[in-house]
Amino acid sequence: MDFNPMMPIWLQVVTAIKHDLVCGIIQPGSKLPGGRDLAVKYSINPNTAARVYQELEKEGICETRRGLGTFATGDPDRIEGLRRTMARDAITGFLREMEQLGYSHAESLTLLTEEENAHAGK
Repeated sequence: MDFNPMMPIWLQVVTAIKHDLVCGIIQPGSKLPGGRDLAVKYSINPNTAARVYQELEKEGICETRRGLGTFATGDPDRIEGLRRTMARDAITGFLREMEQLGYSHAESLTLLTEEENAHAGK
């Protein structure tokens, strides 16, 4: 994973795990890697991996079961809520970038629709 130097690493890993859960790469209710394995997977410090799991637990995205490990949430409503939040964040970022380029929201929507139509024909 290539880390963005403008954002804390732990937050980038949290976002990556959320993305994988929403996209089905991580199955709902499945066991997540242990802290050390997570650290190796993302090339991060084990303390950073612990912080990742603390944040995910705080948000209800995972739970740690003593002696068994850490598991992704199996709650479909929580996963759908996370999916919608991530979609809204993506849209907000897109609109902000388009505003910086000088486009209004209406113009952005028009360009998006044109791009969608261009790709639908392929």
